[in-house]
Amino acid sequence: MDFKSEFVTPTRDRRARRTRSALLRAAIDLVTERGTAAIPITDIADAADVSRQVVYQQFGDRDTLLLGAAMDLARRELLPRIDDTHASDGRTHALATARHFAEHRRFYRALLMSSCAFVLNKGLTGLLLPINRDGIREIYSEQLDPQMLDDVAIYVTGGGTSLLNVWLVDGEDPLDPEEFTDRLMRMLSFLAWAHQTAT
Repeated sequence: MDFKSEFVTPTRDRRARRTRSALLRAAIDLVTERGTAAIPITDIADAADVSRQVVYQQFGDRDTLLLGAAMDLARRELLPRIDDTHASDGRTHALATARHFAEHRRFYRALLMSSCAFVLNKGLTGLLLPINRDGIREIYSEQLDPQMLDDVAIYVTGGGTSLLNVWLVDGEDPLDPEEFTDRLMRMLSFLAWAHQTAT
């Protein structure tokens, strides 16, 4: 499935947008409630008060709908939270991120344990990459050429997303966002130390 598929592109028609929003909310609610991504399309359509045909017209299939719901949730709730921190330190942004995923663990965990996992990771990495790139640029602006800056940002974002996956899927209840943030910051401190040692 191509990540730049239809579920990322908002529609311009107001009625279609309302229908789309209802389907995204229904998908999030049902996956969260049941703890699985194996929700029949009929159940999602019924919860959104639309026909199955509308689901297929809007999204094509269930996985695309679920991925759209995950990215919509992250854009609506996570990105504003990161923007609202008004802090340039990475810990504040990392803690806001950890809190978002802890609050929506049942939803994200269900998707990470389904056929959606790879594309979801790709989408979340793409969403968080610009934020991490800006942070790395701020810290190492004069020490990294543009290619190295991109490589480090991709490496840090991909590694952080992998740690996040393990935490969401295997972490003990209740998840502790502070402890997870400390783990991330220790990892970043180690990478910074390794960079200084290498130069």
